[in-house]
Amino acid sequence: MSTDDDVTRDWLGGPGDLGETRRPDPLRAARASTAPPLPKRFYEQAGLAEIEAGHRLVLDGRGANTPGRRPLAVPSRALGEALAAEWAAQTETIDPRTMPLTRLVNTAIDGVAERMPEVAADLGAFADTDLIAYRAASPERLVAEQSAAWDPLVAWAGETLGARLFLAEGVMHVAQPEASVAALRAAVQAVDDPFRLAALHTLTTLTGSLVIGLAVLHGRLSPDEAWAAAHVDETYQASVWGPDAEAEARLAHRRTEFEAAATVAALA
Repeated sequence: MSTDDDVTRDWLGGPGDLGETRRPDPLRAARASTAPPLPKRFYEQAGLAEIEAGHRLVLDGRGANTPGRRPLAVPSRALGEALAAEWAAQTETIDPRTMPLTRLVNTAIDGVAERMPEVAADLGAFADTDLIAYRAASPERLVAEQSAAWDPLVAWAGETLGARLFLAEGVMHVAQPEASVAALRAAVQAVDDPFRLAALHTLTTLTGSLVIGLAVLHGRLSPDEAWAAAHVDETYQASVWGPDAEAEARLAHRRTEFEAAATVAALA
């Protein structure tokens, strides 16, 4: 932390800066986030400090910041402890690729908190194209597996959210009832916390299903159940044709992001 060019200065506040929000420097943050070399770990301990907004990550006692130079703070101690554990697990360098929880929390603070209506509107677009409404016509086994995984979610959406979904075979678009679309969008708009909204956005975009995302947010599905429901087709294909190493690697990366979002949804 000896010069202004040290990227770690964008992660730390000054001494005694635990409660202050400093003016963001987006260009500096962008340069730091795209710099090829991984910065060396510059701290011994990662912990938490209580502040008015919740619990802020502290590195060797100094308050940590988001890339936008806002305090890296979360509303609950449980989420803060998970965040600190991610920083404590870094070794000689700090690798953002191994820190999905930190990236999502940064997104919630820097990108979602001031744009919640826009983020909710973006999610609302999934209301008319939900994965679980589009079913295979064959083979029989896949049809049965989709039905077993998705029919209970269709029922839950109707009973709990007031969103009755029309089902279709194949990929041809089927328009959902206006009342159902409105009900799903209302469920999104009811999420008034930026951390949970950021989590819902990740859960939905990774699965293609707003209903699955909302089911995780509401505790209707565990993360494992939700992931399995969202990947019925991939699981079936792997059972028929055998595993594909490249596809499995992509799914593993996406699952890490998904589980981080589920953690935020549960603990925020």
